[in-house]
Formats: sequence, C-alpha cells, structure tokens
Amino acid sequence: MKALVVVMLAAGLGALAQGPPPGPGGPGRGRMGFGGPGDPGARFIGFEAGMPGRVVKNAPYAAELVTESVQTLADGNHLRQTSTVKVYRDSEGRTRREQSVNLNGLGSNANMPHLVFINDPVAGVNYSLNARDHTGAKSSWRQGGGGRMGKNERGGPQFGRRGAQDGNLKTESLGRQTMEGVQVEGRRVTTTIPAGQIGNDQPLQIVAETWYSPDLQTMVLSKRSDPRSGETVTRMTNISRTEPARTLFEAPADYTITESQGRMRSTR
Repeated sequence: MKALVVVMLAAGLGALAQGPPPGPGGPGRGRMGFGGPGDPGARFIGFEAGMPGRVVKNAPYAAELVTESVQTLADGNHLRQTSTVKVYRDSEGRTRREQSVNLNGLGSNANMPHLVFINDPVAGVNYSLNARDHTGAKSSWRQGGGGRMGKNERGGPQFGRRGAQDGNLKTESLGRQTMEGVQVEGRRVTTTIPAGQIGNDQPLQIVAETWYSPDLQTMVLSKRSDPRSGETVTRMTNISRTEPARTLFEAPADYTITESQGRMRSTR
C-alpha cells in the first residue's frame, strides 16, 4: 500500500512552486487545485513530477500550501479533509516540495513516508526523496529550447476569449488586494451546466476564484465550489521572500539514491 501511494504521488508532483503562467482563460486554470472552466468535474490533485513546465527566476520564496476540502452529503453530513505542503523556490528557479502522506482515513498514517520532491533546472535533475528511510530516486534530463522567464517578463492575469464565445461561462475581475504580504490580482469564473446536459434536472453552477501574485508568479489563493463535489480552498501562508538555503535543493549525502537518465525535453 505504501509503495502504491508513493508511486501515485510521484506521478503527480511538482510545478506549483514554479507558478504556472495563466493559460487560456487566465490564471485560474490548471495547477493549484482544479482544472479550468471547461473541466467542471476536476478535483484537487496536487502537483506534477519531473521537469517543471517553465522556470521562474529572480522570485525566491518559501511558504506553506494548505488545502481544505468540504463535501456535503445527501444526509447533511460533511466530509472535511486538510493537507499541508511546504514549498520553496530559489532565484535560479529550483523548487522543493515536501509533505507527509495522508491517507485521509483510508488507512493508518503512522508508517507512511515523508516525501520531498526537488526540481533543479540548472543541473537538469530532479529528486524524489523519502525522508523517513533516507532513500530516493534521481532522474536527469537535457533541457530543450526556451521557457525561462525572469520576474518581470510577463504581465498579470490574462483573460481568454472563451468567455465571450460561451454563454455558459462568465469571467469577472475581482481587482487587486494584498494577501499574506504580497499584491495579488483576482478573478472569478462561473461555469453553468445547463439542465439535462449531464442528467441534471436543474442548471448547475461551478465557481472558481483565483488570486495570482505577479511578483511571485504563482497563485496565493484558489477556491472552487462545485455542487457535485463540494468546496476546495488552497491558500499560501507564511510566505517568506528571502532566499532559501542552497542545501534544500540537493539530496543529503546520507541518502541512498538510484539514478535514471531522461530524454531531452523542452521547458517551453
């Protein structure tokens, strides 16, 4: 069971610390808790493994990501789950994520591993480490073209064209404010599923709210409310803008590391 959980997490770990750029439809799409407006059934998964999609330089920080989900059952009962992930990024774009595996009641957490995932785009390697038994895996990749971004190379949230074409999709700006000591830009996307489209008697509304930091190039807060699955909130807390220690992005000397070689991939 433990091996299966580790594999599942490793298959999905890593890019939020890089702060994905807003894709089609803006910054609410994708990696911090849920999919875009066209994916109303998506749930919070977490993060992605391997080489990051892009490298954010000159925007270091350390923080905690706290995800809370609440689902209301037909009998009025509530299911609540909480997880916390520590995230780090240095000025060169290296990232680190660490968390303890939580089975959320499906089994005992006592013997579950404490996992650390490191992406190092400078050396072209990433690590998946188990801090409990001091083991890990290292994979190397050769970087392809482009993809690195400096701190001020792009603007704030971009609103895609889809909202103008889809009458069931409403996008609105929430303006700017300060959260956890950083400036953020917010937007809300409301997706309406018409009656009968998925067997529903009445229209359903899925609301996704995101608050994006242009300075950190990452989400500081994401909220998603879906009547089918409940509400999920992911927030960044305890943000420090100081440079993380270089050793955080290296495998400790006393770990047993297995290595593999990956193929060249583009960071664009």
